[in-house]
Amino acid sequence: MSGTSVAFLDGCWAEPSQLSIPLSDRGLQLADGLFETVLVLGGEPKLLEAHLQRWHHSAALLAMAPPPQADELQPLIHEAITKARLQTGNGALRLNWSRGNSQGRGIDGLSQAEPRFWLQLSPHEPRFTPQTAIASRHERRNSASRLSQCKTFAYGQAIQARLEAQQAGADEALLLGSSGELCCGSTANLLIRRQGQWLTPPLSSGCLPGVMRGRLLELGLASETPLQATPEPEDAWLLINSLGCRPLSSVDGQALQLHHNAEALWRSLL
Repeated sequence: MSGTSVAFLDGCWAEPSQLSIPLSDRGLQLADGLFETVLVLGGEPKLLEAHLQRWHHSAALLAMAPPPQADELQPLIHEAITKARLQTGNGALRLNWSRGNSQGRGIDGLSQAEPRFWLQLSPHEPRFTPQTAIASRHERRNSASRLSQCKTFAYGQAIQARLEAQQAGADEALLLGSSGELCCGSTANLLIRRQGQWLTPPLSSGCLPGVMRGRLLELGLASETPLQATPEPEDAWLLINSLGCRPLSSVDGQALQLHHNAEALWRSLL
């Protein structure tokens, strides 16, 4: 894989390990921040507008200051692509927005915090190889929480679910929502091909409103419906996000039909 990782913070460009944020930053202390992961394909950021719309909507929902606008970000993104030597390559661009430095300790002091932005770009190739999965027995998405609607820094639940899967000999974990219905994967939205139609859990399940999920619905390629964790005969299940689309070969040891056009479906959304 060609290219190298670069980061930008407070006007400085460097390797990610060479930059740092203050220990007082609420993003570091309390995971009080938002991020977006944007695919760079052939040197171009894909679906940037949709990512920025979600970023700004989430900031407003969580009473944060508005993140940078597209006209401010685009020169930085193109500079990052050049510095990472990805003008014709592929990468994962992460845009970060923290509520900023805490004033004192604890969770108060929201209005005094000065927000902080940084970005990181790393080489990445989209992934389409099949995976095995389990339904997590320990972690559930809170369908009533505003945080479930936002891509926040707090990924502890996803990490625990992934560890649970790996300890069970699987690659990935599926999360249920508060009601016990299927919700999503640890870092991706869920798609199920059933009786010739693509289905995806509704936002009321607690799943993140993913950008690729939104494209599927916008183009009329999928519909929302509550789903159970037990596969039906002839089902094909996919996990999809901005960085790839992974077919599931089994869930909880039950074999699934392997969908062989995951990459074509994913690319049709870009």
